[in-house]
Amino acid sequence: MSAGLFGLLDDVAAIAKMAAASMDDVSAAAGKATAKAAGVVIDDTAVTPQYVQGVAATRELPIVKKIAIGSIRNKLLIILPASLLLSQFLPDLLPIILMIGGTFLAYEGAHKIWHVVSGHDEHETPVAEVSAEAEKELVSGAIRTDLILSAEIMVIALASVEDESFWTKLATLLVVAVVITVAVYGVVALIVKMDDAGLSLAQRSSAFAQRLGRGLVAFMPRLLSIISIVGTVAMLWVGGHILLVNLHEAGWWDAPYEWVHGIEHDVEHAVHGVLGSALAWLANTGISAVIGLVVGSVVVAVVRVLPFTGDKDPIERYDDGEPAAH
Repeated sequence: MSAGLFGLLDDVAAIAKMAAASMDDVSAAAGKATAKAAGVVIDDTAVTPQYVQGVAATRELPIVKKIAIGSIRNKLLIILPASLLLSQFLPDLLPIILMIGGTFLAYEGAHKIWHVVSGHDEHETPVAEVSAEAEKELVSGAIRTDLILSAEIMVIALASVEDESFWTKLATLLVVAVVITVAVYGVVALIVKMDDAGLSLAQRSSAFAQRLGRGLVAFMPRLLSIISIVGTVAMLWVGGHILLVNLHEAGWWDAPYEWVHGIEHDVEHAVHGVLGSALAWLANTGISAVIGLVVGSVVVAVVRVLPFTGDKDPIERYDDGEPAAH
């Protein structure tokens, strides 16, 4: 009986070792996947704060929370099962789906630029109490954009563990989904509440705290403007890059990808070291953004002349002077 008990304990120990090894594999794979998706994660972080500009301070964190919940649902309930199933049974569909998403992001970025050029953004959006319906549309718009960015993040993560077992892929994607969502929306929450922190510091008795607080409050409009610009460029960059890479992956059109890859390669070899790598990345990013702008502008033009949209852009959601959904 004691021999049987010791045998059982040995089996339990062996299973525990296997589980620990599997967790190590998942941790390593999740770290590698997150690093590869870092560019899109930065884009996601830059885009999201735009959705709470002009919203009353009391609604900022609730809106960010709703978008974060929508983001984790996007990743766990839609993107994760869909990407695993497609990679298993219909891998050729993944590039097509990503290209549709890339076109949408390019359209969103070009649409924002069109608003600036056409003078729609000349006035500052006032801080306002947003109606429940307007807030619902705002959150829905943010979650739709997040769906595209999250899909790109998860597909990049999936590609980095393509040779692993199904269960390792599943566990890795679960870890990536949760970690990235918490990181992105945690940073977003800090950004949107920075002005409140500044006001609190400005009311302290300490002269240093007051100066720091006033500085934070004064800097916030500039920070949000920078974030808005970065978010727009990010949409064009990521959208163009998705189109560029997946046209190549689908085997539809290799020339643009090879041309951009050639430029990137030439720049990296012309300037050695870290600077060369940075300049090569900037070259790829700049060309991708231009591609996104061209494609997005074409879609904006087509959407605006569609007979069922009339003179009003379907993306516009102004209602009696309230902030738009984006």
